[in-house]
Amino acid sequence: MELLPLNYGNKTLPLKSPPSPKITCFRTIRACSPRQDLKGRTVAVVGLGISGKAAARLALARGASVVGIDQDESLSSLEHDPSFMVLNSTGFKTVLGNFDWNLLNDADVVVVSPGVPLEKYGLSYLLQSGKQVMSELDFAAEALPKSVKILAVTGTNGKSTTVTFAGQMLNHFGIDTFVGGNLGTSLSEAAIQHVTSPTQECKLKVAVVEVSSYQMAIPCVYFRPSVSVVLNLTPDHLERHKTMLDYAEHKCRLFSHMTNAKLGLLSFGNQHLDEAVKKYWNKFNPAWIGAFPGLEIDTEAKIATFKVPDIGIESQLQLGSMRAMGKHNYYNAAVAALSVAGLDVGVHIEDINSTIEKLRPPPHRMQVVHKDIHGVTWVDDSKATNVEATYAGLMGLKGQKSVILLGGLAKILVGQVSNGFEELIEPLTGHRCVITFGASGAMIHQELSGNGLDIPCIQATNLKDAVEQARKVAKHGDAIVLSPACASFDEFRNFEHRGMVFQELALSS
Repeated sequence: MELLPLNYGNKTLPLKSPPSPKITCFRTIRACSPRQDLKGRTVAVVGLGISGKAAARLALARGASVVGIDQDESLSSLEHDPSFMVLNSTGFKTVLGNFDWNLLNDADVVVVSPGVPLEKYGLSYLLQSGKQVMSELDFAAEALPKSVKILAVTGTNGKSTTVTFAGQMLNHFGIDTFVGGNLGTSLSEAAIQHVTSPTQECKLKVAVVEVSSYQMAIPCVYFRPSVSVVLNLTPDHLERHKTMLDYAEHKCRLFSHMTNAKLGLLSFGNQHLDEAVKKYWNKFNPAWIGAFPGLEIDTEAKIATFKVPDIGIESQLQLGSMRAMGKHNYYNAAVAALSVAGLDVGVHIEDINSTIEKLRPPPHRMQVVHKDIHGVTWVDDSKATNVEATYAGLMGLKGQKSVILLGGLAKILVGQVSNGFEELIEPLTGHRCVITFGASGAMIHQELSGNGLDIPCIQATNLKDAVEQARKVAKHGDAIVLSPACASFDEFRNFEHRGMVFQELALSS
């Protein structure tokens, strides 16, 4: 296959010819969908991770010819994936490794997975030239009925738990709800179910979607939330966003296609969010997390108070029966409750009181693994991949003496002198000890010890060693908490893998 150079601005992007690119020819798949709005069109899907695969399957279900593209030559061709075999298509091919840019230029629609920056493959050029370049979120939303209400949640920390709580609340009241997005199940999966349904009626009422900043890199047209939430904003993903304002602007794009009749919740007092949201201020009913109009929480009394006059909400939520560990989950539950009430699906704050004790956070978020024979409670908070997430977890542990495991691969903080671990010194006070581990373990140990940490700090080599050290120092009644404040890629595939290994080690005690 001849690879053509791409003129992009004043630069020429060389496209190298691979020795033996993996190309799988088109195959025909049995038709089963009555809704083939893309029949006769070609869709190129760039990036074949979870979102990309789901988008490719959706495109097939909508009748398109599909080209799935990924530079990872170790991937398997999707034609051999059973989930692709039952979908409608006039043709499908997988291209792995380097590829001819004309595959994108000649496609009618280009769908970009969230892990693929627009700076790659001339995607920015295509977008600016008028080509229909879409995010997986927008591509999926286009196929969903307009009757489905979308609750979209973003922020640096707490997204998955808030989305999970909102889904549990809605399911409790018998409302047919999809829960997913960046959380794990792509929105395209919900769209596939609708498109391939043998009946015209759509049972789905609400889609609760976790949204990452990467998923908002391409402005949306069809993804129009009824309720949008930006929980918080602290330094993260700056290797891609470069500045906090750019990070905030990506988050606030959730508000870009709302109307005044809809609810937008965002963190109170964040200068970057305040600046980024200005352009959308007349598109939604604003409410604050931490001020009125909005919600405030008395963590000692365990009561959330809501006042949003524009949508007729003034109520309280009793949080004392929550079983989820950590006071930060009070905020997650309260935001979920206000968001659900704001959907206007017949669920009121007063009704939600009955669901609080039943709420369960998703795995690896302050998840109690077990209590061992020595009276030590093991807690998996592997999802805490940055300092702010660990800080929130530690604040929720007040009164519970713990051995805290910190380590992995520390996030890059652009323009910062330190990586921010000194912020953990205050909430670490009073705990049994800290054990650092992994690629950044020595740096974390040095940063804590050099800034006045007043509890023992032990340096271990890896997670297994850290767990062994924790067993030696933990006493009856203590907790051993994995809340790493780091990415996992030095030792594990992802935070889920790290959490599962920790749980296996905990259960082997």
